[in-house]
Amino acid sequence: MLDDNKNLIMAIALSVAVLIGWNYFVGSPLFEGQKHAQQQPKPAAPGAAPQEGQPSAPPASTVPGTAAAPVVESREAALARAPRLPLDTPSLFGSIPLKGGRIDDVSLKGYRETVDPNSPHIVLLSPAGGPEPYYAEFGWVGAGAPTADTLWTADGKTLTPSTPVTLTWDNGQGLVFRRRISVDEKFAFTLEDSVENKGEKPASLNAYGLVSRHGKPQTQGYYVLHEGLIGVVGDYGLQEFGYAALDKEPFIQGQGTRGKVWNAVTGGFLGITDKYWAAAVLPDQTLPYQGSFTSREENKQFTYQANVLGDTRTIAPGQKVELTHRLFAGAKEVGQINAYEQSLGVKKFDLLIDWGWFYFITKPMFKALDFFYRLFGNFGLSILIVTVLLKLLFLPLANRSYVSMAKMKAVQPEMAAIRERYKEDKVKQQQEMMGLYKREKINPVAGCWPILIQVPVFFALYKVLFVTIEMRHAPFFGWIRDLAAPDPTSLFNLFGLIPFDVPHFLHIGVWPLIMGVTMFLQMKMNPEPPDPVQKAMFSWMPLIFTFMLASFPAGLVIYWAWNNLLSVSQQYVIMRRNGVKVELWDNLRSTFKKKEAANAKS
Repeated sequence: MLDDNKNLIMAIALSVAVLIGWNYFVGSPLFEGQKHAQQQPKPAAPGAAPQEGQPSAPPASTVPGTAAAPVVESREAALARAPRLPLDTPSLFGSIPLKGGRIDDVSLKGYRETVDPNSPHIVLLSPAGGPEPYYAEFGWVGAGAPTADTLWTADGKTLTPSTPVTLTWDNGQGLVFRRRISVDEKFAFTLEDSVENKGEKPASLNAYGLVSRHGKPQTQGYYVLHEGLIGVVGDYGLQEFGYAALDKEPFIQGQGTRGKVWNAVTGGFLGITDKYWAAAVLPDQTLPYQGSFTSREENKQFTYQANVLGDTRTIAPGQKVELTHRLFAGAKEVGQINAYEQSLGVKKFDLLIDWGWFYFITKPMFKALDFFYRLFGNFGLSILIVTVLLKLLFLPLANRSYVSMAKMKAVQPEMAAIRERYKEDKVKQQQEMMGLYKREKINPVAGCWPILIQVPVFFALYKVLFVTIEMRHAPFFGWIRDLAAPDPTSLFNLFGLIPFDVPHFLHIGVWPLIMGVTMFLQMKMNPEPPDPVQKAMFSWMPLIFTFMLASFPAGLVIYWAWNNLLSVSQQYVIMRRNGVKVELWDNLRSTFKKKEAANAKS
């Protein structure tokens, strides 16, 4: 009995550690360690010759950028400051300004701010001068190159997947700049820049692309989720910087901008990501470039940029140079991200989605959930089905564990006799116990396996529910309209019958209560421990878990409740097959009799 209860205590302690520690310690430590362990070449100082192995590009600070400034007008007024070309695709709508040629007005047709179908669309990119500027910019660095104030002319009226537009600007000094902008039906823009030298002198220019965000956005602040600057920078691999972390980076050599610079890299992407949305520059995967993340403070406002800067191109008179950049600006849909990685050849573009430590479990978990969603049209049902399949997958191991637990219960009288016989000789007592385990083929720690098996699955499912946009606003049945959000009901206002706004810490919904009941039944499958401390702990544990899981995504709580119910059923069948008494019914009767007796005394 004592050993069995110790096993259960160990399993409970591990589960509690998972629930408490997951939000705070998993996710970023690994990547932070990798990020700071990697060394990089120092960028060349202004005017210095490039070091060996570095591109002949100017330092990162020469990439154009606008200092963050106080909001001077509304978003609508900022959009109206310059003539614009409408943007209209099956997935996006917005506009492109002819002044500057930035991509700074993009909204998502398929996504809204809340589950209300009439709520506003998600606004991804916004222009400078309005609230929360966030935009992409492409062009050239060098004498005579266009700037953010350049007024381009366009050959079209609306940018659609079937009607690309070409912007043209003649600098009046012999250089003619053209930019052909096309967009697909989802979230990828293609920008084909060209420069033709009609003058008499050669020109030296560097192509660039950047994503700029003015001001520090509000983030959810979970270690399990990365929000901030992100990229796969050539062979340096995945690079992730939160906004606060980038603010603490050293100043770039000789410049007033903090950040990180990677020289002479090829392939990958650099951008800025939110939980569900992202904007990223996809450079030519065959050409070397200088990548950088920068943070600049001016007037107590910050500007964050992800920059791509190409090698210097010298354009002789009569010559023309061309370069293609791409921009991803949209929702981080798993299938679409994978499709872009394949079709555009973008190195490790799937890492734009934060799969975390357990990506080797998380990604297959998502694929399984998505497969059954496509069959049944409901992610909640998909979670139930995948849980059953996981139970079947681990059935042999779980069965051995439950059989071992059943055998442990069967030899409780012998264990009690050994403890009594050798109560003064603990060494001999332990030797006899081990001999008993060996004769009966019992694994004393097998009781932990059913819960331990759940730990990586729990991590993976939590990650899938938390970071994948496919789970956002995905309904189940009844009152669950968003599996990625907590159960919206609360016991303390009788599930909405009382007009009372319940404080967050008292939001104990229906599904957390169901989960608590299933955990209570799971506890009652085992004999009650004789030790009063252990007994009290086991009695309170379902209630504690109910409160702890109440703030978790509803889909995760549904999984936990369903998994508990399957575990209880499985353990019941195995115990009956092994001729071991099932303690559930006696424990339930005993619990309710004690309550009746207590009520009678009062």
